[in-house]
Amino acid sequence: MTPTVRSLVAALLFTLCFTPAADGAPKKASKPAKAAPAKSARHEKKPAARQEKQSRADKRSAKDERAERRERASEKSRDRRDRSASKSERRETAKERRERAREEKREAREDARGGKNSGKLSRRERLAEARREAERRRREEAARRAEAARQAAIARAIALARQRAADQALRDETVTNILKDDTTGEDLEVRRVAVEALGSNAGSVVVMDPKNGRIFTVVNQDWALRRGFKPCSTVKLVTGLAGLAENVISPSQTVNVSGGSFRLDLTDSLAFSNNTYFQIVSGQVGFDRMMNYAHEFGLGQPTGVNHANESPGRLPVIKSGYSLNRMGSHGDDIEVTTLQLANMASTIANGGTVLIPHLPRTPEENVRFQKEERRRVNVPKEQLQRLIPGMVGAVNYGTGKNSYDPTQTVAGKTGTCISQDRERTWLGLFTSFAPVHDPHLAVAVITRGSGQRGRLAAGVAGRIYRSLSHRFGNQGAAPMMANDRFNPRPKIDPRAAAAVSDEDKEADAYVISEATGGDIHPTNQAGAPTSGFRTTMNPSQPQTRPTESTLRPAVKSSTQMPSNGSERPRRVLETKP
Repeated sequence: MTPTVRSLVAALLFTLCFTPAADGAPKKASKPAKAAPAKSARHEKKPAARQEKQSRADKRSAKDERAERRERASEKSRDRRDRSASKSERRETAKERRERAREEKREAREDARGGKNSGKLSRRERLAEARREAERRRREEAARRAEAARQAAIARAIALARQRAADQALRDETVTNILKDDTTGEDLEVRRVAVEALGSNAGSVVVMDPKNGRIFTVVNQDWALRRGFKPCSTVKLVTGLAGLAENVISPSQTVNVSGGSFRLDLTDSLAFSNNTYFQIVSGQVGFDRMMNYAHEFGLGQPTGVNHANESPGRLPVIKSGYSLNRMGSHGDDIEVTTLQLANMASTIANGGTVLIPHLPRTPEENVRFQKEERRRVNVPKEQLQRLIPGMVGAVNYGTGKNSYDPTQTVAGKTGTCISQDRERTWLGLFTSFAPVHDPHLAVAVITRGSGQRGRLAAGVAGRIYRSLSHRFGNQGAAPMMANDRFNPRPKIDPRAAAAVSDEDKEADAYVISEATGGDIHPTNQAGAPTSGFRTTMNPSQPQTRPTESTLRPAVKSSTQMPSNGSERPRRVLETKP
């Protein structure tokens, strides 16, 4: 025997010999122990209970250990199942991917062959479908635009209908006012000609003698005497005179008015009614001196005519900056009556005498008519006469060509703008006198309505001059020669006149709608309207409307109360330059 074997045998014997054998004895003798005497049972009761508790605890611990082993085994089995399931899922997913790839390839082959039973559209079919979709969208967009255009056309038609209704209301009011005019002392021939010349236009006309202040007729006296209107570009006569009197400009001095493209002098600026020229002059003259010269022309105060409730007009309180410039070109915040415009033209025609217009009421007064003078303007006569070439140019080749009369020379100034009242209607103004060398008539016209412009008002005055030329035209006066200083020639290309004529550009830029044939009256070369409106003097049941009369007292103080409570007070400057 080897030493190793001997040591193993010895260890085994030692273990067998010293292993306790009594551990199992109590278990075998547990039943007889119950039959022991009661005394020994009582003595052994406590150790037995402790032994039983220990036995139960050992059983419970063994049970818990077995349950724990079973739980760990079940967890391991679940983990194995989960791992196998995830592997199968992964294998299934890869299989599905391969199947899907094969299906896509098969569909692609079918599309390439144009297969009809594949359930998918071919490339040609998809293109056709795209074209149909694009066509559908195009039709929808066309329908949307057509609907928008229809709605816009409806809105324009409604606006046009309202505008035509407003224009008709102005014409009806003109008819009513003319029928109510007091014609006592008026020249009936001149009145008939003036009423016919006004025609279907809504407006007022004043015809007077520029030498003695006699009024021949006032058509629509309520508007001509009792309503003030914005002077628009006719205020450029005041601006031009102020620039000459204050030595800001000279008649031959040219001013850049179009970024270097054009340079205009006073004559062409008046003829073409250029705004930039007079805005520069107004800014250089200043507000106070501009108001002084406006007062010299009789603006902002009653003329003194022997008619009741004459309006004094209005002059602004203060202006500065760009508002001052616009006042000198557009007449912002200034109001004039038709009679004041005629009186201003008379002052230029007679060389600087501000007259008191007068209407002879009796035959004796008509025979012995006396001229009444208010004052002489504090301006040399030569400077006043420097305005006349520009006024003649306006009639001969400028904005007032509709007033041209081949038998006599007419000098005038047009104006076009939107009114300052609540109605915001267009105004057409024209103030003039003729013949230039021996004036016998001064005619002023103010028209109102959506289609009214200064050139249309000039057409009304032109028809009056031509109709009365046999009576008030050139009566022995020498005809104007080509070198006459009152017979100007344009210094710019006539084809470029539209570029410097701001009055026409502003008016033409304002378009109510494409169908304004019923509002803007087309005219012939003589300025007569060619549209078929009914005449003003033959109304059929005219619808009257209350007339807004401006009842203002004569100027006696430096403060003038506004006619509308929402407007700020205006004052009239009475100081002289």
